[in-house]
Amino acid sequence: MNANQLEHTSAVLAEMLTFKQPADAVVSAYFRQHNKLGRADRHEIAETAFAALRHYQKISSALRRPHAQAKKAALAALVLGRSMNISQLEELLDEDEKTFLSNLKARKNEFSDGLNTAAELPQWLIEQLSTHYSEEDILKFGRNVNQPAPLDLRVNTLKGKREKILAELQAEGLDAEATPYSPWGIRLKNKIALNKHPRFLDGTLEVQDEGSQLLALLLGAKRGDIAVDFCAGAGGKTLAIGAMMANKGRIYAFDIAEKRLANLKPRMVRAGLTNIHPERISSETDPRINRLSGKADRVLVDAPCSGLGTLRRNPDLKYRQSADTVAALQEQQASILTEAAKLVNEKGRLVYATCSILPEENEMQIARFLEKYPQWHVVDCAALLSNYKIGLDTGVYLRLDSACHQTDGFFAAVLEKSS
Repeated sequence: MNANQLEHTSAVLAEMLTFKQPADAVVSAYFRQHNKLGRADRHEIAETAFAALRHYQKISSALRRPHAQAKKAALAALVLGRSMNISQLEELLDEDEKTFLSNLKARKNEFSDGLNTAAELPQWLIEQLSTHYSEEDILKFGRNVNQPAPLDLRVNTLKGKREKILAELQAEGLDAEATPYSPWGIRLKNKIALNKHPRFLDGTLEVQDEGSQLLALLLGAKRGDIAVDFCAGAGGKTLAIGAMMANKGRIYAFDIAEKRLANLKPRMVRAGLTNIHPERISSETDPRINRLSGKADRVLVDAPCSGLGTLRRNPDLKYRQSADTVAALQEQQASILTEAAKLVNEKGRLVYATCSILPEENEMQIARFLEKYPQWHVVDCAALLSNYKIGLDTGVYLRLDSACHQTDGFFAAVLEKSS
């Protein structure tokens, strides 16, 4: 890292480590403002900034208010997160910074003594997890999600077959392999600029975690169905459902954010899907939803959640959430699930999912729903997946874990009405 890159990294961290905005949004905005930075510069800046997030517990134990001492935070990230020696950074350091880094290295063994620094998890999250998990499990979780995630892709079956596309990517020299569970998935070990790849531009490939792809399979929408993606966001799962329905039938993509839905529209066109109808709603109780009451064959609720299953990709989330925000999310999840259930017809299916690993947002949420609405019952996820010849058995519920399954942390429950 040179002095110019370090200066830019420090500027990024001064904003990022306030945790007022998502980390990727901070980086994107900074690169837009400094559009003369080259690819190598951007790579160094982004890698070091995210290394600071992944080692924030250690950095904040050594630095008071790291965002206000952003250059030292960047230097600490280079030493702790990118394995650089102090001697390699000598030309960038003044005497105070040399002393700081020497003291930091001397404390390395000390960091393994505290659970927060060893697991790189904030205290609020350790307290939340300790209700359900042992210290050993928390440490294992923290260390695992502190590793960067691979890049998972989904092959759009309307435009290509996985075997053919995988062979193409491998012929290009990419380290690509078929995902073990999803029949549509390809995993790249290294990130590439996919938005410029011909197979992305022609709609054959979409970025989507393998766990997210499995949700579409659990929903099981068929040609001619009426399906609802109740919290569609930018529509990754909507597109997977549309391909599964072979572009037949009708999918309603609801979301409260106009901007997210606007991002779905060009993706629909690129994917060749014409059966998706994006619609902005004001909330889960928007009267416009009522027209679908009791009419939908399939309803997916990918509920707003803490996102703690995605920490490999979004390490800042653990600092932007808190016990209070998780409690507020639980109330919102319960309300959304109740309203979405009203849309399902007598023989239909409701899938509730989160990218969280907290039982409060998952199993406990479903238990509350079933107690209140006994006409519903849980369908075995393992049995549903076995119908697609997918040998993944995590019990009645789908519980995906980054360490075991190399996916984001996901939870899903499949619900149907009792006859």
